[in-house]
Amino acid sequence: MNHATEVAADGTQRAVERAWVPEAPVAFEFNGLAYAVMMATPADLEDFCTGFALSEGLAARANDISDIAVAEVELGWIVRASLAGLGIEKLTERVRSRVAESSCGLCGIENLAAVAKPLPQVTAHSAIAPAAIFAALNALRPLQVLGNASGAAHAAAFCDPDGAVGCLREDVGRHNAVDKLVGALARARMPLTPGFVLSTARCSFEIVEKAVRGGATTLVCVSLPTSLAVERAAAAGLSLWALAREDSVLLVNDAST
Repeated sequence: MNHATEVAADGTQRAVERAWVPEAPVAFEFNGLAYAVMMATPADLEDFCTGFALSEGLAARANDISDIAVAEVELGWIVRASLAGLGIEKLTERVRSRVAESSCGLCGIENLAAVAKPLPQVTAHSAIAPAAIFAALNALRPLQVLGNASGAAHAAAFCDPDGAVGCLREDVGRHNAVDKLVGALARARMPLTPGFVLSTARCSFEIVEKAVRGGATTLVCVSLPTSLAVERAAAAGLSLWALAREDSVLLVNDAST
């Protein structure tokens, strides 16, 4: 626990103890090539590496990722892994283009095109009952160990069609929590269906894309989605629920059959 001083509106002060959510640089290296550095909570890093590779399109399945090694170094953490399959070409191209990047403005064309790249189509799925979402929300809170201790961590969970939480991952970053969840299930050879992904994060287009690439069919978020998140979910056939509360939830896109 860490010591701090709580100051009230009337000027009174009192000593309090609070837990800070862990945050550190986490570097990913694939096939000996440095790929990215993420600010993350250094836990479940094997899951993080797997989910990140899947959501980045570096791997099509968990079997494409092997020899994951996690090392704590002076400045943070390094996660090294071996890639097989078509992701190797994307890895080398990404590293090559990053080295060649400049401020000429041409790089923006490639970045915009990458954002607009079509997502895989979500598989056919049944509708999720609102009661299952409410049940999952109630079950999620006591399971958020890091979030309850610090008040500063996001959670992503996979829930079955009845709302029972089967797997949960937490991180200081909302995207990281989803990557960890996707990676955990991929490593366990468990699909993200039937059921739904429940995220405590703002529903940005990145959350939608990670859910789709991870194999989810339905995504539920506690906050409203962005316009691009709605567009991407509709185009991919992802069922999307938002603004999930104890007594109400908003159905944004129903792609169920």
